[in-house]
Amino acid sequence: METNNQSHQPQGFMESITARVIMVGVLTLILLIPLQFVKSLIWEREALQDNVKKEINGQYGGEVYLYGPVLKIPYLSAGQIAYAYYFPETLNIKSDVKTEEKNRNVYKTTVFKSVIQCNGYYKPIMQHKQEINPQILQWDKATILVTSKNLKTIKGAFSISINGRSCPFEPTVKEPGTMAFESLETQPISINPNASLQYSINVNYDGSERISVIPIGKLNDIKMKSDWPDPKFTGNFLPVSKHIDSSGFAANWKVSHLNRPFVQQYFGSLPDLKAYALTTEFLIKNNEYQQNERTAKYGFLVIGLTFLVFFLIQTISKIFIHIFQYTMIGLALIMFYTLLVSITEHSSFNLAYSIAGTAVVSMITLYTAAVLKNRKLTLLVGASLATLYTFIYVIIKLEDYALLAGSIGLFAILAAVMYFSRKIEWQPVQ
Repeated sequence: METNNQSHQPQGFMESITARVIMVGVLTLILLIPLQFVKSLIWEREALQDNVKKEINGQYGGEVYLYGPVLKIPYLSAGQIAYAYYFPETLNIKSDVKTEEKNRNVYKTTVFKSVIQCNGYYKPIMQHKQEINPQILQWDKATILVTSKNLKTIKGAFSISINGRSCPFEPTVKEPGTMAFESLETQPISINPNASLQYSINVNYDGSERISVIPIGKLNDIKMKSDWPDPKFTGNFLPVSKHIDSSGFAANWKVSHLNRPFVQQYFGSLPDLKAYALTTEFLIKNNEYQQNERTAKYGFLVIGLTFLVFFLIQTISKIFIHIFQYTMIGLALIMFYTLLVSITEHSSFNLAYSIAGTAVVSMITLYTAAVLKNRKLTLLVGASLATLYTFIYVIIKLEDYALLAGSIGLFAILAAVMYFSRKIEWQPVQ
């Protein structure tokens, strides 16, 4: 390694400041190639994580989806059997969800056991607005239908109580318009078209990722509690009230028929209403890979600013830094991202960032001490790198204010560069 503390006067283009700028710039662009490989590694590891999660979730049960109960009554239409579907007047659901984390290697996902209690009533059929002659409805062949997902994860018996009478559900053919789902249906029950029907359902469901419910009641009151401390409420409706702390959450949805664009009765086929579900997700916030990817996107900025610091030191102090030494520093900066990804998989992003950042800053600072042989300049490099990595970390964590913080930070960096480079003599080529 060549170090020269004497003033170095350029003797030709290759020794001029312009040549140094060009070489450092070209090296910066070349280092974008391994940086792109690092991004590809992040995408690959994230895809592998998703595949492992899908495999685990498939074993323990996927999404719990509840669409029902629906009153289904057959009738004859043009000599063919058709069906009329009636939604309940009220739908009250209480669910208690116990979660558990499942791990495979460095990847993990959430599975749960849920106890769902559902009750309400159907108003008399004759009180509905009739689109067909009610006399053709076969009241003695009415059934109750529930459309769901992953029937294999239902634990124990699954039945519905109609006016105090227990009616077990049995798997049936998939309904038209609900091809992605499975259906359960009771045996025929005889109903009085002028009387209301009280119903209640208790079911134990194993699943993973999320619970979705279609608010098919004219009035819907849906409550959920769980020991999961980090829920995500999505779907077409959000809770009207919720409480979330480290021990879990409790949420309550109240949905009226005025809040959704579908009616209480259908003829011919049952529509797919998944778009109007209210959903609770029990997902581990595995955003480490997203944070790794966002960090890698700032790689060009980190490399460029680090080289800029060394270039200013070289130009102002007249200490010669070889292009090979720039290359070693650049490769050390690239190593930060591979360390970050690998350590994150075994801990957390915050801890991984601290370890990888400390390791790289320390290594470059020690290398700088050997190159510059100047304590003050070495401390300047170490402080600059520590500040730069802290700045990137703050931007990653701010999320909503990342653009504002980044803009202010870059403005301050530009101002500092302009200040320290103001006295550089950009000598013409000899």
